Amino acid sequence: MKPSVAPPPSSASSSSSAPDPARSGSLARVVGGPLLFLFILGDVLGAGVYVLVGKIAGQVGGATWAPLAVALLFALLTAASYAELVTKYPQAGGSAVFAQRAFGSRLVAFLVGFAMLAAGVTSAAGLALAFAGDYLRPLLDVPALPVALLFLLAVALLNARGVRESLGANVLMTLVEVSGLLLVIGLGFAFLWGGEGTTDRLLRFDGGSSPGAAVLGAALIAFYSFVGFETSANMAEEVRDVSRVYPRALFGALLVAGLVYVGVAVAASLVLDAPALAASSAPLLDVVRATGFNMPPWLFGVIALIAVANGALLTMIMSSRLAYGMAEEGLLPAVLRRVLPQRRTPWVAIVATTTAAMLLAVTGTLVVLAETVVLLLLFVFLSTNVAVLVLRRDVVPHAHFRTPVVLPVLAIVSCLVLMTQQAPENWLRAGLLLAVGMVLYFVSGARHPVVAPAH
Repeated sequence: MKPSVAPPPSSASSSSSAPDPARSGSLARVVGGPLLFLFILGDVLGAGVYVLVGKIAGQVGGATWAPLAVALLFALLTAASYAELVTKYPQAGGSAVFAQRAFGSRLVAFLVGFAMLAAGVTSAAGLALAFAGDYLRPLLDVPALPVALLFLLAVALLNARGVRESLGANVLMTLVEVSGLLLVIGLGFAFLWGGEGTTDRLLRFDGGSSPGAAVLGAALIAFYSFVGFETSANMAEEVRDVSRVYPRALFGALLVAGLVYVGVAVAASLVLDAPALAASSAPLLDVVRATGFNMPPWLFGVIALIAVANGALLTMIMSSRLAYGMAEEGLLPAVLRRVLPQRRTPWVAIVATTTAAMLLAVTGTLVVLAETVVLLLLFVFLSTNVAVLVLRRDVVPHAHFRTPVVLPVLAIVSCLVLMTQQAPENWLRAGLLLAVGMVLYFVSGARHPVVAPAH
């Protein structure tokens, strides 16, 4: 069923309205459809795919494409809720704004926004450590931590310069990282065409569990490959014609990313068996080598570094806009609303989120930081999928995307299923971060009246 677009109400009155673009602190609407599409695609096609194929193969066997297809379906279900709410309430702040409007609770709104903010900053810290680690070492043997901190500083400077400049850099980096993945796909199918690959592995499920259980368990890892699309909700105030542009860019980017991921997974299984993929810390590089393609290892490493840098840049753009939007809603200190007079970028929010990422990079490891992200985002997705149902009775004075009610219901089920796959230690780490959020909430206090729930 194709989601429909809700018509604007005939009455001028409404229980909520779009933000006024003329207000003094508003952001510049400079993002069009192609830039938004590449923003989402670049954020989804992050560094994870360069290592996750091996981990998926270790859980499911040669049928690495199956968990990725399931994860794509789960991502599209939640994306439908974002498409409706972003076009209905086109303002920075994303899921935190949706939660406050739906539940009328400043505490719930704060925890949702803080969970997403914590996930974004934590992810950026992990990506900084990844940038300074094994990918960089063949090119430059320097201490990792100083490089990670300098990397985050460089990302912050580009972010502060302007969203157009940041997304312009994203266009180039996205094209580079996609070219690396397309190279793997092309070499894999050429390997098969030359009579050396085998298709038998594509339907081979290894391990002690049933195929269904193996696919579901691996889908949690695969789902991490698709997170990132939700960050685009925080760009809503900077997108032109958001009701028309946003759904097209969102679904288009997810579908393209899904096709690329499935293609990479199929190509990898055509060339190498599951044990070889699972044992490798650089599975795609091993796939390239196994095909006999004469490519210097450092060159593929550069492509991976660009993918890491792109993911970090887009994540920090999201985090700073989210902090700005939460400050606009009175959920964070008002100083985070300050923007540069000429650039119109939220410079205080950029400084704050970059500082937090640097602290996390200093105090955490890549593995610990990465494992914390998914559960925090599942909490955010669950809130957003419930919010779209609660807010169905809220009327806004402009046309917006409207999704069939069955999709957010299925999305809620998918989030709960993925939560059951989480390890207890992940729940503990996520709980500690949310506890920090609770402290910040009560320290900050409430400055504006609560938005009444629309039901």
